[in-house]
Amino acid sequence: MTARSGRPAETGLDPELRRLAVVVVLGAIMTILDSTIVNVAVNTLGRDFHTSLSTIQWVLTAYTLALAVTIPVTGWAVRRFGGRTMWIASLVLFITGSVLCGAAWSVGSLIAFRVVQAVGGGMLMPVGQTMLAAKAGPRRMGRVMSVVAVPAMLGPVVGPVLGGILVDDLAWRWMFFINVPVCAVALAAAFAWLPADTERVRDARLDMLGLVLLSPGLAALVYGLAQAGGGHGVSDPRVYGWVAAGAALIAAFAAHALRRRERALVDLGLFRDRAFTTSVTAMFVYVAAVFGVMFTSPVFFQAVRGDTPLRAGLLLAPMGIGAMITMPVAGRLTDRAGSRLPALAGLVLVLAGLAFFTRLDAHTGTLAPALAIFVVGLGQGTMMPSLMAAAYQRLDRAAVPAATAASNIVVRVGSSFGVAALAVALQIYLRRGFPATGGSVASAAAVRTPDALTRLAHAFAHGFWWALAIAAVALVPIALIPGRPRDGLSVVEGDGAVAEPLDDRV
Repeated sequence: MTARSGRPAETGLDPELRRLAVVVVLGAIMTILDSTIVNVAVNTLGRDFHTSLSTIQWVLTAYTLALAVTIPVTGWAVRRFGGRTMWIASLVLFITGSVLCGAAWSVGSLIAFRVVQAVGGGMLMPVGQTMLAAKAGPRRMGRVMSVVAVPAMLGPVVGPVLGGILVDDLAWRWMFFINVPVCAVALAAAFAWLPADTERVRDARLDMLGLVLLSPGLAALVYGLAQAGGGHGVSDPRVYGWVAAGAALIAAFAAHALRRRERALVDLGLFRDRAFTTSVTAMFVYVAAVFGVMFTSPVFFQAVRGDTPLRAGLLLAPMGIGAMITMPVAGRLTDRAGSRLPALAGLVLVLAGLAFFTRLDAHTGTLAPALAIFVVGLGQGTMMPSLMAAAYQRLDRAAVPAATAASNIVVRVGSSFGVAALAVALQIYLRRGFPATGGSVASAAAVRTPDALTRLAHAFAHGFWWALAIAAVALVPIALIPGRPRDGLSVVEGDGAVAEPLDDRV
């Protein structure tokens, strides 16, 4: 494969690319951990601030909504100001928000500072992903995406465990202060190692109408799905009203973007590329299934087995271990053979692990679920870097920022959808087994008779069947991912040159 400059595309991870990967991981890991680390402290925060659970939940909700609102603007911001500038600015904003959160004096101030923190954190992963994808080129995309996947995979697993340790042994404020030293190192590394921005498009104009439509639309959609995941039924106006409003705004953005094309906030023309469309579709489906299980399984361990939140969180830790084992192998295999084979192999492992969860009962011990979630982790570590690499491998270099924003939006909505879908499924089966509870896990779990625990376990098992079915749907888009680009046809080179684009449309 050669670029227009005539130089061969690099296939190894040169020192500059390694340093860039280190900077991205250092900055991104705490921002992703922070999105889950606070979950275990909800009761503690409510007690310390003398406020209700419904109010303190906004510490989580405000962060999630701010992330959803921020992601769409990152593609334009990188084009206009450059990756290095946006990375440093985002990291400074995240550190500032973390310090302010740790110093919060009221629940209102904490919620406001969480928004500041999320605006910085929401841009870090897309900006870092954009820089790495543009630098790596298609021959190294699998290995580079396996690096990007490290914080994304560890966050949901390590976050609750770390949060439990900090709350139990120190104080809730340390959940935010712990970000400062790690991010300070990342900031120093960014100043030292990130190359100067040389590809700014100074006349790039922000699509204001697109921003007004898409960002609030995503926020409304994610909020509505979160309400469903929080226990409200699909017939509740807090669910269908917000989801409908979000869907309408996103549909209006789609109509606007199709007219504006590459000048839109997110260029929907990306979805004409078969590799991008199939890979992000597979990511949406897969993330929905796995995030749903990661949300539901700790609830099962606590409600049926009587585990503490920390112990329930620790039972998810094998997932991160499994992913760390297979990610490096998956990255190399993707670069050599393309994305389809490792993605399919990873999905088979995930389906095998999820199948066990459909067999959970009131007498399930600790070892079997830990092994099952470990197998899911092996599959996730094989699958996600391959799908992330497939999304970029056939795109023009100029399309990388928009592609990163679009794929991150898909993953954000997919995770919210999965949590909501499994929560609704669980409510349906709980109403059947415990008609008087109205679908409440807490009410059903309060009845600790053997028969009640058996019915409660069966309700969870039925819900896990939904996750298995959702994950299986990913087989279709993965099977349609194009094979590895042939030499001379790929587009983004590691040295910054651009080869002839491959016109592989859906």
